[in-house]
Parts: sequence; C-alpha cells; structure tokens
Amino acid sequence: MRVVIQRVARAAVEVSEVEVGAIARGLLVLVGIDSSDTAADVTAAAGKVAGLRVFADEAGHMSLSVIDVDGSVLVVSQFTLLGDTRKGRRPSFTRAAPPEIAEPLIDQFVELLRAQDLTVETGEFGAMMQVSLINDGPVTILLEVRDGKAV
Repeated sequence: MRVVIQRVARAAVEVSEVEVGAIARGLLVLVGIDSSDTAADVTAAAGKVAGLRVFADEAGHMSLSVIDVDGSVLVVSQFTLLGDTRKGRRPSFTRAAPPEIAEPLIDQFVELLRAQDLTVETGEFGAMMQVSLINDGPVTILLEVRDGKAV
C-alpha cells in the first residue's frame, strides 16, 4: 500500500466538473492499493495517517496530528501510485489491485479514519478526477505499508 499525505490549507476533488469532496485545513491523502494488500495493511495505514504529527504547535514544531488540530481528511484513490517505471517509458500498473479488491479496502480505510472522529471526504472510486489543493508548508509525506506495518 502506498499513501501520499499532504498537509493542506484546503483541498477539493471534482468529477465531471462537480465537486464531490472538499476540506479546509487537514490532510489530502492519495491512496494506492497493491494487489497484495490486506485489511491489516489498511488498519496500519489509517492509524498512521490519523496520528501523524505534521501540524505545528504553539512553538512551531510539528507535534500535532490532524485529530489534535480538529482537521479533516480528503481521501482519493489513486492506483497510479503503484506505477512501476523501471523498464521503458510507460509505467506498468500490474502491482495495482483490481477494483474488486481495491474499492473495499479504500472504503475500509475511510471508515477507520471516521471511527477516530475525523471528518473524511472522498473522491469517487474509479472516476477521472480533478484534485485541487493548497499545500500547507509544503508538507508531503510518503507512507508505504506492507505486512501490517509501515516500511
């Protein structure tokens, strides 16, 4: 599982020019589900995202989580995060999970974040989406999870 986490002042996602999800201060989370990912990987990733201390405290240190700052999360499924560019110039997406595996895991990820009292908005699984954001910092973190733990 590969996750790109961006601290944002605001972010939104549109499908066919219709906004389907938007947040103010919080995290934009792009999620790529690998064909070998399991519920344990999703649980580990959701816990890490919710607790990740990337927001500044009064002293300016990154020591607060999205929960601590009462922020929101925008989750966007993005299979292209699993693109393999080692050979040739066209990425291979053979590692990406098929929709029947990926969609339930994305849904589980969202529900685990909501279970932590986070406001979570989403894109639309499988749709062509336009994502806009104001990256705050900028702060961008790459998280990889395998076998139920961050690697």
